[in-house]
Amino acid sequence: MRNPLFWRLCAIIAVGTVLLFLAISWLTNHTETSMSFIAKEHQQQLLEYGKHAEQILQQQGEVALAQWLKELQQKENTWAAVVTSKITPFADSKLSNTFVDRFQLGRSVEWKVHLYFQENPTIEVPFSDSSTHFLIRLPQRMRPGALLTYAKVLLQIALPLILLCILSFVLYQHVMAPLRRLENATKAFSEGNLDARINISELHRNDELTRLAGTFDQMAERISQLINNQRQLLADLSHELRTPLTRIDMAVDFVEQQINPQQAIERLRYEASTMRNLVEDTLTLAWLNTESPRLDSDDFDLVELIQVICDDARFEYPNRKLITQLPDKGLITKSSQLALGQAIENIIRNGLRHTPEESEVEVSLTQTLSGFKLMIKDQGPGVPEEMLSDIFKPFFRVDKARATNSILNDTNTNRGFGLGLALAYRQIAAVGGCITAVNHYSESGRLSGLQIIITLPN
Repeated sequence: MRNPLFWRLCAIIAVGTVLLFLAISWLTNHTETSMSFIAKEHQQQLLEYGKHAEQILQQQGEVALAQWLKELQQKENTWAAVVTSKITPFADSKLSNTFVDRFQLGRSVEWKVHLYFQENPTIEVPFSDSSTHFLIRLPQRMRPGALLTYAKVLLQIALPLILLCILSFVLYQHVMAPLRRLENATKAFSEGNLDARINISELHRNDELTRLAGTFDQMAERISQLINNQRQLLADLSHELRTPLTRIDMAVDFVEQQINPQQAIERLRYEASTMRNLVEDTLTLAWLNTESPRLDSDDFDLVELIQVICDDARFEYPNRKLITQLPDKGLITKSSQLALGQAIENIIRNGLRHTPEESEVEVSLTQTLSGFKLMIKDQGPGVPEEMLSDIFKPFFRVDKARATNSILNDTNTNRGFGLGLALAYRQIAAVGGCITAVNHYSESGRLSGLQIIITLPN
């Protein structure tokens, strides 16, 4: 569902509004009903008036009753009377017992009083003979609903305000829960905690805010990875530069002391070239890591590119055999000839460097439904299985001693620093491909070399 947060907020507001009106309606009716009955002490007072009137009539007569009624009316500032009722049916009609039992000239003290009527109701207290009735208009002091005005203010203003505040708080908490976690994670990340994450799985929801939190986690993961990679790259580069700088210092000393000056100058040229290539490769690697570019501006023949690289490699390594199995054509579109050429060249030269003399390196290209599959298989010492994924990390070397010898003996390249495969990995990723490494074994089960597999889109 699109915009789940919008619909969730709409649902909360709609349900909250309906519940608000229901609560106000129910409380209003309940309050008005509870305030519409005469208070118990007033009910008892009215019943006492009726009982006292009956006693005066029976014991002292009508004159005394009249005097008492006059005093009562003055006391309560209302109207009161004692009347008789005798219903006589005619025309051969009959009264039901229910009607006779329920017949009253006024209201019972237990009946509900309508608060919105201007005049007070007449209250009836029947005598024991059921035909004589004490009537009194409800005194104003006994009228229920004295606090109705205050109750209306409370129910129509204070109660809606409280309920709306509760609804607003619910909405606020619902919206602010992920935003608060985002704020805390952002603050921690800005203070240098690169592991700070929101962890959207703990929010147990899926809406625009959690997608924002997920985007932040992805951004934080990417930035922390870049920062850690840059830190590691700088640390590795500074470490790798110490060796050529030490050799340069030694060569300078030899020149100053006139000890084999020509050889020292050659060493200076070689170390300067080594450092230049090392820095250039490191900067290229840093750019690929930071920018993550998509290189898709070239259309070219992959077979022709591989043939040119292999011809150059055969010239540089005449004591190795480089065997190719290529189709006639391999048109590849939306790629980068420069980046892909550098990557393939690094991998082929890496295989030739670690392959013994008079042994062979096999390069084969096959076309698949989705693109091309390029395999470079050497006959070198291979790589321990647990390190197969590590060989694509910058400055990683399985055997540092072998790498050092490679630097001293092979003046054509400085890939012994462990940047060749790292560059190749990122260059191939930049053109939309992927690269993996596996060991291959002989029929007897002996490790017989390393195989690099590259898949490319066409």
